[in-house]
Amino acid sequence: MSALNPTAMEQGLQTCHGCGLLSRPAAGAEEGRCPRCDEDLHFRKPGSLEKTLAYLIAAAVCYIPANILPVMTTTTAGGSESDTIMQGVVLLWSPTGWPLSLIVLFASIMIPSAKILALLYLVITVKRGSIKNNAQRVRLYRTVEIIGRWSMVDVFVDTFTVALIQLQPLMAVTPGPGLFFFAAVVVLTMLAVESFDPRLIWDSANAKEIQDEVQNA
Repeated sequence: MSALNPTAMEQGLQTCHGCGLLSRPAAGAEEGRCPRCDEDLHFRKPGSLEKTLAYLIAAAVCYIPANILPVMTTTTAGGSESDTIMQGVVLLWSPTGWPLSLIVLFASIMIPSAKILALLYLVITVKRGSIKNNAQRVRLYRTVEIIGRWSMVDVFVDTFTVALIQLQPLMAVTPGPGLFFFAAVVVLTMLAVESFDPRLIWDSANAKEIQDEVQNA
């Protein structure tokens, strides 16, 4: 008897990513359409690992200029001054502003890089057919999925600042090129999270178990 509980795919069941309905495809069909919302159903997301890896590579490429180029330019009567994300963290650090400085540091620098590394780890382990720490890897994916949305906080702060501080000709604040690259990093990592299918983590364990049962038969 199988030590692992049978998967939905082994029982011919499919979950709709649109409405969450669990259903079985019509007789004779490998995959079908959701009877509730008419979405295409798949046992596994098509090209999940390839899409996730492509998004991660693009996000890693954009991450470099996002931190090197200025995200905001302040123009006053005395001239213009441009600040990168890290310079903004330093400028915000004060006895009263340090909480916001830490939020920007974590949300704009540490979380995006952690998301890229975590998803890359998941892709590599699935590609290698790892059967260890499956539950922990699923929790890691869920954590990345939950906290990933907070990466936009730096974009929100800069956007609100640009919208509010417009005292022309005395002062004007404009977004820098780094802000667009950072927004691209956030969007690409969100797409990577959506493209990755966490069910692939358990497929290797089930395949290994079936192989062991065949060899011991």
